[in-house]
Amino acid sequence: MHLLENINYSGPLIGLMAFFAIGLFHPIVVKIEYHFGRRVWLALLFIGLTLLGFSVFLSNILATIVGVFGAGLIWSSFEVRWQHQRVLKGQAKRNPNRKYGDEQN
Repeated sequence: MHLLENINYSGPLIGLMAFFAIGLFHPIVVKIEYHFGRRVWLALLFIGLTLLGFSVFLSNILATIVGVFGAGLIWSSFEVRWQHQRVLKGQAKRNPNRKYGDEQN
């Protein structure tokens, strides 16, 4: 019993939250690019930076979880732009209802 009292669960919890954030943000990036294009990257960056800034005022584990999600949003802001490039190259699905800048008129 003494061994179980000294276990620190924050490492596995943070790892699971990072795994969850990666799994959550990947399909969100694909859907955001499909519906809105790359123009929302700045909003994702702003929200991510805000969460990172807010995390410094929270307690240890909550600060880490909010920081992980903030960093995930910051990464997603770059990933939306990269996803847009993949769409233009034909490596990802295009939204047929949206105009892309690479089309010839």
